[in-house]
Amino acid sequence: MKTKLLLSSLLVVGGSLFSSCTDFLEYQPQGTLSSDNIKSADNADALVTAAYASLGNGEMIGPVASLWVYGSVRADDAHKGGGGVADLEDINFYEQHNLTQPQQGGGFFHPYTWENYYKAISRANVAIRSINALSESAFPLKKARLGELRFLRGHAHFMLKMLFKYVPYVDETLTNDQILTTSNRQYTNDELWNKIGEDFQFAVDNLPVAQPERARANKYSAAAYLAKLRLFQAYEQDENHKVVNINKARLQEVVKLTDMVISSGKYSLQPDYAENFLPEFDNGVESVFAVQYSINDGTTLGRLNFETGLNYPHGAPQYGCCGFHQPTQNLANAFGTDANGLPKFDTYNNGTIDFKTATVDPRVDHTIGIDGHPYKYNAALPFSNSWVRDPGVYGFFQSMKEQQLATSSSYKKQGPFIGSSKNIDIIRYADVLLWQAEAYIELGQQAQALPLINQVRERAAKSTGRLKKADGTDPSKYLIRPYDATGWTQSYARRALQWERRLEFATEGPRFFDLVRWGIAESTLNAYLTVEKTRRSFLTGAKFTAGRDEYLPIPQREINFTKGLYKQNPGY
Repeated sequence: MKTKLLLSSLLVVGGSLFSSCTDFLEYQPQGTLSSDNIKSADNADALVTAAYASLGNGEMIGPVASLWVYGSVRADDAHKGGGGVADLEDINFYEQHNLTQPQQGGGFFHPYTWENYYKAISRANVAIRSINALSESAFPLKKARLGELRFLRGHAHFMLKMLFKYVPYVDETLTNDQILTTSNRQYTNDELWNKIGEDFQFAVDNLPVAQPERARANKYSAAAYLAKLRLFQAYEQDENHKVVNINKARLQEVVKLTDMVISSGKYSLQPDYAENFLPEFDNGVESVFAVQYSINDGTTLGRLNFETGLNYPHGAPQYGCCGFHQPTQNLANAFGTDANGLPKFDTYNNGTIDFKTATVDPRVDHTIGIDGHPYKYNAALPFSNSWVRDPGVYGFFQSMKEQQLATSSSYKKQGPFIGSSKNIDIIRYADVLLWQAEAYIELGQQAQALPLINQVRERAAKSTGRLKKADGTDPSKYLIRPYDATGWTQSYARRALQWERRLEFATEGPRFFDLVRWGIAESTLNAYLTVEKTRRSFLTGAKFTAGRDEYLPIPQREINFTKGLYKQNPGY
């Protein structure tokens, strides 16, 4: 039904790849393409495909597609999990906040993620230079392919900025020597947003509305990503990461760009929420842009995602590894609803939710593995507390969205580790709806946000069919209803929007970055930690410090390599 790029057959780009932002390779491997030997449109297209491949070139210890480490565990959505705090302790450092260091784990995790994103930027720049050297008569797809490459480069820079705030901006015009003298403080915060935005705007202006391969970026995926960027940019921060203004002009841009996507008629919500997390619905109507993976494609392992391979239930006989990414009690409680089917904004975290008696949002059983509830839509396979690796430290819940059944055609186990060919969505249509709703609310036009938020809630209410137990009953007492206009003030609408984003994208990774954008990371996370410490003693010393912990530190090895040209983020 949907065609994927054949990522497993990609050629690795040589010559201009660098292992850190400025550490260039000095050789060109055999069987590779570089900007020096592009003689045909086919070879140029191969470089574009290689640039797409970089989207999925992350690893368990240097993720680029999944944000479970940086956006879920650093927030109030999930604990690290695994075999205690020393098991991949770098992730524990992020969860504790105050243990995060500029150089940790021998360069794994955030230093490695930095490296992987700059490799992606390098691939895009190599391809841009090569294609720029070809005429449109020689390469009729020139403008479209340049649009795709600018989109991919924009994505990599956006992710780096979201993680580190101040990063060096590297484009195809820079020589190797010039890159060595490019500071991460070359641009102000706002100027850097604009530089990245130029790539997405170019993509909007030059990409077609549809592509023959669904995996490629198109005009609407570029518009959606530019809307995301402008929304982040609208929340203006000072040097200590405090939100000091919400820029209304930027919010108007968000409305305009999201309108372009919504009015296109190209996208919609999947009828069932579950379909976003099953491989047979990859590149479906809700997927605005996704990282593509493949299996059984003629290669040894396929183009599999191993970034989330640590997160399967450790004790389940079909998996055996490794029990990471365990939802918090706070998140589980947040799915509770009141007698009107609405969130319990003020009382949700009073005590521990009882899933046998409490009414809940159905999305809880799509998100969290709960004892006795069907695991991954298999009524014959109820989740068991016995599967949890270290419940004394992290509790009994297990994340579930990124996991697949061992019987799935997308699943493959390699030694103790697990890979899947299920795509990772970078932007879902639900994002677009809620971004527009957020912009309307902050513009004081909250009435226009109401139907957008309710679209998402109404889909959730209809997404119970795959959750049934073997006897045909529901595992939980589902009760979710749309909001009505009564009392729909700006402050109430803002709270509803923020709650909806948490539940809709729980454990998918955006939570931490939402909190930072809204300027409420410190208040939300320290309030969460105050209660969660009474449940999980390993968090006793955890503390979020405003003005530091909103962003990861610039990797120390990058500062050392540039002899201090790169400036460290405040507080590290």
